[in-house]
Amino acid sequence: MASFRSVYCKFSECNVRPANIAELVLALWLVVGPAAWGQTWPVRPISVVVPFTPGTGIDLVARGVGARLSERLGVPVVIDNRAGASGNIGSEFVARAAPDGHILIVTAGTFVNNTAVNSNLRYDPIRDFAPIALLATGAQMFIVGPASSATSVKEVVAMAIARPGKMFYASPGNGTIHHLAMELFKFETGADIVHVPYKGFGGAINDVVGGRVEAMILPMAAAAPYVQSRQVRVLAVLSKERAALFPNVPTLGEEGYPGVQADNWYAMLAPARTPAEVVTRLNTETNAVLRDPAMSEALLKQSLVAAGGPAELLASLMKSEMERWRRVAIHAKIRAD
Repeated sequence: MASFRSVYCKFSECNVRPANIAELVLALWLVVGPAAWGQTWPVRPISVVVPFTPGTGIDLVARGVGARLSERLGVPVVIDNRAGASGNIGSEFVARAAPDGHILIVTAGTFVNNTAVNSNLRYDPIRDFAPIALLATGAQMFIVGPASSATSVKEVVAMAIARPGKMFYASPGNGTIHHLAMELFKFETGADIVHVPYKGFGGAINDVVGGRVEAMILPMAAAAPYVQSRQVRVLAVLSKERAALFPNVPTLGEEGYPGVQADNWYAMLAPARTPAEVVTRLNTETNAVLRDPAMSEALLKQSLVAAGGPAELLASLMKSEMERWRRVAIHAKIRAD
């Protein structure tokens, strides 16, 4: 029998519009798939919902993992971008999907953080989802603009304490992990720095570069180009260990603030009540994908580190993150816009 790859034509050869890719994959699978594999799961293409727009970091992670999962499971894995409301639209869709292992979600830490700042969510990350695997983690960076005289985080803290309310920090929006992380930093250090929320990363980092705000916390992948071009200075990373791409940058723990940690993390989950044997199989195959050196290299290019591990590891992370960020949100009186 012809393989799936031999049947699936190239865009240039069959004039398929990108909007029709998912429909084509499904149609081809219905023709060649079920009889060929004769298995109970999966019996049709797997849809992986990404609750953010195409081309974002999480979208690239999902596509890389999804392509390799497709090879291991013998079925197409189709990425379904359902962006909007800080990831809540796609998350709610998966929470209400049939728990048969054919609709999954690859999402980011905001999936849990949103519960800390939004009491109107129509899904519960713990109750409505079955964790499959932690896919990757990435460091957050504490940066200052070129106009700042601070050369260390301790100097930033000293300046903020000496001039309370006179220093400003940017974030890509109220209730984002970057906002929460800086408020945690303020709580742990006693620094009095005023929050300036923006609508996304662009305006926020441009104002740090331009000297209109002094500091910001943002993902390494977003900060790296500005650090490498010397438009900003990175003073510390918020991870437990130093970042491989910036080995000379200390952690906040090394700077004397071990209580301030905030990593980016990406994970795969299924709707609650998905059969345990399906979750176990997905965990096994996903871990095999993450152990592939090519996958690790692809993630490293995005300033991410392959994670993996048992589903229980992800479940524990989600619970601890939810509790921690709720405490920060309550203390700082943070609500999402």
